[in-house]
Amino acid sequence: MSVGTQLESGREGARDMVVWDPLVRLIHWSLALMILLNGAFTDDEGMVHQWVGYVALGLVGIRVVWALIGPRHARFAAFPPNPVRALRYLKAVRAGDRTVHLSHNPLGALMVYNLWLTVIAMGVTGYMMTTLRFFGIDWVKEAHELAFNWLMLSVALHVAGVAFDTWRSGVNLVRAMLLGRKRIPKGTAVE
Repeated sequence: MSVGTQLESGREGARDMVVWDPLVRLIHWSLALMILLNGAFTDDEGMVHQWVGYVALGLVGIRVVWALIGPRHARFAAFPPNPVRALRYLKAVRAGDRTVHLSHNPLGALMVYNLWLTVIAMGVTGYMMTTLRFFGIDWVKEAHELAFNWLMLSVALHVAGVAFDTWRSGVNLVRAMLLGRKRIPKGTAVE
């Protein structure tokens, strides 16, 4: 982990800390692009839609493997799915806590798992619709559509959560996911 200086950060006393490696960032933005393409631009009955979905599924698969073998902040251990911890985090935030989490905060961690599982559900149901056994079966199509609607709601909540946490903590999370570094304000606790 590298710590930048005042000159590097551009804010007096702020520290730049390396958190997201290039693969995490590439997968994050690529997955966002695949969701955007399939949600807004591809014909949901076409081959491009299917292949974009398979690419999204593959990206999640690579990210899961990276969460096993990747650097510290990319690993599952850095953002365990723990609802009790997420509730404690919410209470702390309500009480005014501004602690910065170098990986995902506990609530953000739950969102990450939710997004990955939803993309997997969409990929599996999408694939099922291409098979002879499940082609034309209503519940498979409805499950795929339900997963898509849930994904859109989740993406909206994710973006809102990023905006809120950026405001709450003073750390620009979009910048962090673009550059791989979090700029931690002076005097802010880090977890």
